[in-house]
Amino acid sequence: MPDPYEAGKGRQRDLKGEDELQSYLEQAFGKSDVTSAKMRAALREWLDLYYGTPRAGEDAAPRLAALIVGKLCRTVFAEYETRLPENAGQPMRCSLAALNAIAKPAMQYALVGGECLLKPVPKDGAFDFVPIRRDCYVPLARDAHGRILAVGTMERHSCDGRQYALLERRTAGAEGLTIETRLFELNGQALGRCVPLATLPACADLVPQLMLPGVQGVGLAVLRTPLMNCVDGSADAVSIYAPAAGLLHALARCEEQLNTEFANGASRVFASEDLLRPDAQGRRALRDDLFIGLPDDPANVGVTVYSPALREQSYLARKQDLLRGCESLLGLRRGILSETEANADPRTATEIAATSVDYDLTIRDLQGAWGAAVQDAMVLCGTLGALYGLEFHTDAVVPAIDWGDGVLYDRARIWAEQREMVDVGLLRPELALAWYFDLPCGSEAELKEVREKFMPK
Repeated sequence: MPDPYEAGKGRQRDLKGEDELQSYLEQAFGKSDVTSAKMRAALREWLDLYYGTPRAGEDAAPRLAALIVGKLCRTVFAEYETRLPENAGQPMRCSLAALNAIAKPAMQYALVGGECLLKPVPKDGAFDFVPIRRDCYVPLARDAHGRILAVGTMERHSCDGRQYALLERRTAGAEGLTIETRLFELNGQALGRCVPLATLPACADLVPQLMLPGVQGVGLAVLRTPLMNCVDGSADAVSIYAPAAGLLHALARCEEQLNTEFANGASRVFASEDLLRPDAQGRRALRDDLFIGLPDDPANVGVTVYSPALREQSYLARKQDLLRGCESLLGLRRGILSETEANADPRTATEIAATSVDYDLTIRDLQGAWGAAVQDAMVLCGTLGALYGLEFHTDAVVPAIDWGDGVLYDRARIWAEQREMVDVGLLRPELALAWYFDLPCGSEAELKEVREKFMPK
């Protein structure tokens, strides 16, 4: 069977504008992006906020969007650990390791753009994974729940001084996945003539159309942010900081105004016109021999220094208010972005606990999204592995994920309670051990395995 995924192996995706990608796909396949113009504009805004693209009147240096994404991603995977059953084969273990290796970049892509595709690529008898950013693919069809039914992607290649575009269209069907592939020789910025796939050595194993029976969806695992669309109400996913996009722009404007305040507050020297003399470069300045000392009588002073008062406190107070608004909108713990030591902001223990719970729930939602993506990816590996003749065990495609403790979940406390129940005979020790090590315990055979593994005779 020709390898439809080989084209993604060992190559870097040339990230072009979504408008160009949409135009090329329309010319190649006659299909257009189903994303609304309002959503496409919002996507560009999210990317500009993350990558620090400045707007007029704004200072992009603080990069708060990158700060939000970085903190959330680090917290999500702070204690992340996956386990597979002992009967899981080596291909599945290698595939899961490859998926874990791109977990953080994929999560960051999803937090910025709202959605990230995980593409499985055959490698050494298992699957590697390539994360695809939201602006690097075009949804051509979605169902009512936002699931992608057709998607288009593009890769750019250079060979012998010529530029090529490899366009791929994936369409989900009742019987399986259909992959259409076209190779075009670019003519400047226009999509030129269609050439055979064998024109490029990297695409020689591809075929114009391939049907993969039994593969559900578009053959890509999807990682989506668990937020309701606040842009146009559609089924498209939105950035994690989409609700606070307006506040982030307000913060950038406040930062620019604060910079201007400091620039205008620089000390200035006022001198009469007759004291200024041009230097060799034509710049007017005071001569050194003027500075020979000051008499005691202020009336004889010829130079006056003016240093205007700064109003930084009002700007900083406004900035802190905007930062606290971002924390509230995004469900972040109070103080992650703003200063918590401000005397003008007294808080109660109830408020502190409430913000901590909100933050914990935000992290749990993101962890749940990644857990669902891992399950979809492993199921996809099992299906594709069967097509490629790899030894994947279908009963071992769902790994166990351990996220560690959180604000609402204290493993040490629950473990102590379970040990007390075991001591008084209210709980079988096998069940407590199975809970602690996240092992199956639904049958006597599984409980016997726990006893043999952990309980001394």
